[in-house]
Amino acid sequence: MKYTNRYGDIFTFTKDSDGNVLWEGEFQHCRFGWPNVYDDAYAAYIEDGSPYGVMEMEEFKKKIHEYDDSKYFMEDLKYVKLVYSNRNKINMVDPSGGPYISAGFSLEHIDEEFEGMIVEGFEVIPTGYKILINDKKTRD
Repeated sequence: MKYTNRYGDIFTFTKDSDGNVLWEGEFQHCRFGWPNVYDDAYAAYIEDGSPYGVMEMEEFKKKIHEYDDSKYFMEDLKYVKLVYSNRNKINMVDPSGGPYISAGFSLEHIDEEFEGMIVEGFEVIPTGYKILINDKKTRD
């Protein structure tokens, strides 16, 4: 299917034989993102005796970025500094003019033909990106 963004740029979305979607077009002006890795920060937090209370990893991921009136929940920022980006994995692509697509996004928002297809990540291909789909039922 073809998608025209707000600047008139045309992108095509094509299902491939692996159950993923090829996203092709002009990506000259584009932002992309990498997922955060919290393992080192969480390990240090646990090693320090959980100074802000016992938390499972998912709660820790939320709390580490929480702030109020420019004050982080974890005041010393020691653990924030241990969070880094996994630059081997792309989890968001946003060409100028759209469409913005990120991991967890339902491609049904692009077109109903992609119903039930949830984005897991992206691979760079010569003509754009392969959108990796995590919903196994779409691969059957």
